Amino acid sequence: MNEVLPQLDELLFSSVEGVLVEAVEVTDTVVRVEARTTAGQMTCPGCGCWSGRIHGSYLRFPRDLPTAGKLVVLSLRARRFVCEEESCERKTFAEQVPGLTRKFG
Repeated sequence: MNEVLPQLDELLFSSVEGVLVEAVEVTDTVVRVEARTTAGQMTCPGCGCWSGRIHGSYLRFPRDLPTAGKLVVLSLRARRFVCEEESCERKTFAEQVPGLTRKFG
């Protein structure tokens, strides 16, 4: 399966940067995809400063339409970053993947 993962990255996330497929499980009714974000830094939405300091991570489950008659479940490990700008009101912020996730989605 490991030799298939780079091909799945290209197939599933060809238009999305910063996502790496780690595992795929296919059953009769469901395709489960485990992925994680890969960006080293993100900009704070509050002040615009770059941060590479990770506060933690959590799982997101973006929804999409079924593919080939099967439900696709994406388990995306996203991270929270710490804003290191002292004057910024935000202390942490969640990374977003353009084209895949959105705030409060």
